[in-house]
Amino acid sequence: MTDTVFSGQFSGQIDLHCHSTASDGILSPTELVSRAKAQDVTLLALTDHDTVAGVREAEHAGEAHGVSILPGIEFTACWGRRSVHVVGLNVDCSSMSLQQGVAVRDRLRAERAEQIALRLEKRGFTGALSGARSFAGDGVIGRPHFARWLVEAGHVPDTAKAFKRYLGAGKTGDVAVAWPDLTETVATIRAAGGAAVLAHPLKYGLTRTRLLGLLTDFRDAGGQGAEVVCGRQNPVQTREVLSLLERVAADGRGLLASLGSDFHQPDQPWRELGSVRLPAGVEPIWNLWQTDAEMVSG
Repeated sequence: MTDTVFSGQFSGQIDLHCHSTASDGILSPTELVSRAKAQDVTLLALTDHDTVAGVREAEHAGEAHGVSILPGIEFTACWGRRSVHVVGLNVDCSSMSLQQGVAVRDRLRAERAEQIALRLEKRGFTGALSGARSFAGDGVIGRPHFARWLVEAGHVPDTAKAFKRYLGAGKTGDVAVAWPDLTETVATIRAAGGAAVLAHPLKYGLTRTRLLGLLTDFRDAGGQGAEVVCGRQNPVQTREVLSLLERVAADGRGLLASLGSDFHQPDQPWRELGSVRLPAGVEPIWNLWQTDAEMVSG
């Protein structure tokens, strides 16, 4: 495992899922940390999609602002025929395992971007690939970059319409990708010294039976946590996740609770940094590092 980020009890807000310009976020890592500080976040995990390129900058900003930065990543993986997201927390960014996982996804994302652009070009949207790249910059290219270009080019009024008409499930830009499978992805994170957390379990549109199967398979693959809260959600949704986690833990092998805003941009208050809390009575994922610290000091 990487060096312990913190020990003992923590004051302030904790946010373990957010994005910067290194993937599909609007703010640079430095701007993101500055905003987190303004929101009283004291422990922040930068979890960009399939890259750790922004972590070093975030760490430097964290030192300047007094925000502890947990190095992280949000890997895309396959569970059967479905794409799911796995957050890796407290990873060693220099790990060969992690770098290989990133390299595989770089190739897959580049191939997908070319296919999306080709499909959009056939619909008459000339310059889609270069347009999306202009928004991605040096970051990982994804569908949100195509959405922003479609807005800028005047093809749609906003990014929501871009996904509804062209980029969402079953639409022109919905290109299937053979991402590394769930077990391999968890192994990559664990080999990098990190903890694997299933991101936003309620966002996959699964029945409760299927979601229980996903959580169980994730745990059996070596996953250590699940996001009980991701962005602002109503209490009913939180209770649904907790109920499923109780069932997963029925044999004595459960998953720890994680949380995050899934912040991407400032004009989405339901995803504001530091805006979410874990319910009382759950064991948080950060106990892993608190325990490590106590063992070292003891």
